[in-house]
Amino acid sequence: MTARPANTHQARLLRLLRDGGPNSRAQLGDQVDLSRSKLAVEVDRLLETGLVVADGLAASRGGRRSHNIRLAPQLRFLGVDIGATSVDVAVTNAELEILGHINQPMDVREGPVAVFEQVLSMAAKLKASGLAEGFDGAGIGVPGPVRFPEGVPVAPPIMPGWDGFPVREALSQELGCPVMVDNDVNLMATGEQHAGVARSVGDFLCVKIGTGIGCGIVVGGEVYRGTTGSAGDIGHIVAVPEGRPCACGNRGCLEAYFSGAALARDATEAAQQGLSAELASRLEAGGSLSAVDVAAAAAAGDATALDLIREGGNRTGQVIAGLVSFFNPGLVVIGGGVTGLGHTLLAAIRTQVYRQSLPLATGNLPIVLGELGPTAGVIGAARLISDHLFSPA
Repeated sequence: MTARPANTHQARLLRLLRDGGPNSRAQLGDQVDLSRSKLAVEVDRLLETGLVVADGLAASRGGRRSHNIRLAPQLRFLGVDIGATSVDVAVTNAELEILGHINQPMDVREGPVAVFEQVLSMAAKLKASGLAEGFDGAGIGVPGPVRFPEGVPVAPPIMPGWDGFPVREALSQELGCPVMVDNDVNLMATGEQHAGVARSVGDFLCVKIGTGIGCGIVVGGEVYRGTTGSAGDIGHIVAVPEGRPCACGNRGCLEAYFSGAALARDATEAAQQGLSAELASRLEAGGSLSAVDVAAAAAAGDATALDLIREGGNRTGQVIAGLVSFFNPGLVVIGGGVTGLGHTLLAAIRTQVYRQSLPLATGNLPIVLGELGPTAGVIGAARLISDHLFSPA
């Protein structure tokens, strides 16, 4: 993809076609503030660039039938969602429909060179399957703070070896296309906004509970990143003053008490102390425990596993209650790997938020699980790069 929209009108038309699919000139005219003649000029210019193509005749609206317009069907975006323990890579078309998706285990602590070798191998596998001849752009999510304009991670607590690594520049050279980089929870929020539970909400919080905990903040339909890109790093809000040491170097952070890693540690201690026969059995069988084991034990009615989930949900809910009182969102979305804990976790979070935040903030506040699961991040990544490319150069 070499062409870019020449002005804000063309960018608006491209995004309408991305989000709404093929549309007629007449229907596009209903959604943009342009005269019919000016709209015709801008659409014709987009047709000349090859970014859009004619797509047959639209249904009649009483006069001469209008032609449908759609984004070029050969456009392909790569979405990459790097987590602490796995990576998702997907190819989408210009409307951000997933054409192919691969998930593989991966340890982000192996460092950027090893991780990106795996990402590039997965991207090559998707290309080899015939889904794409090449990529017109790529969006990348990483599980740590990102200096957004440069696409560079900055002192990420669970990503040793990544500080200052030029992710955007390095992958752009390898893939041969433009690349944008953001924090993974921002991309989860963007994915849920584009195709998930937050489609009709302008102001919401998206909390990701995985190996770490982060929060995507959407204000007026746009991700809010803060002055330097670190907005939403709620895992390092203090939950217990002078409490457990955290990977960030401080003590008592929420992430030290409830995250995938913290939950696995607490479950292992409970099993070793004889507090749960179910967890002990799973520990003996597998050699280690994870949030998946805790979820399975809870589903089997294990009281200790249920207590661990409720306690973690209570601590998380206390932090979210503070965010709700401060931000007054229209929706709170809970996502990430630990959401396999399901409605026991959700109920504990809801209880704390509804109990601690003011009625004016919580009276009509849904707190729900995300709809898209592991595809939220890759859809958000594809949306990120398309937002960049569908902006005037």
